[in-house]
Amino acid sequence: MLEMSRRLQQMYQALHEGDDMAPSMLLRVEGLMEAAVLTKIADQQSLDDLLDQCHYSVCQRTLAQDYGADWRRFYPFPQIPFMAQRAPVYPSSKSAG
Repeated sequence: MLEMSRRLQQMYQALHEGDDMAPSMLLRVEGLMEAAVLTKIADQQSLDDLLDQCHYSVCQRTLAQDYGADWRRFYPFPQIPFMAQRAPVYPSSKSAG
């Protein structure tokens, strides 16, 4: 669980600072979460609590505050709710008009 916590903190910190994060990092942590439940090292509720703690420690907001009280309905276990900041978009050419 310590390694999972370290990785979650690293991911939330990167996104909070507006940095990029490789999708493989997210997928690996989701895989660790699923494996932890399947091998009975942890249960879903304890992992959801860990997600919330890591999210709060970086963002100073709970998952429920950012994604709604029913966030697990939209992000079924083992999905981790993450939203990167939108990148600025500049048109590559003038539109016809």
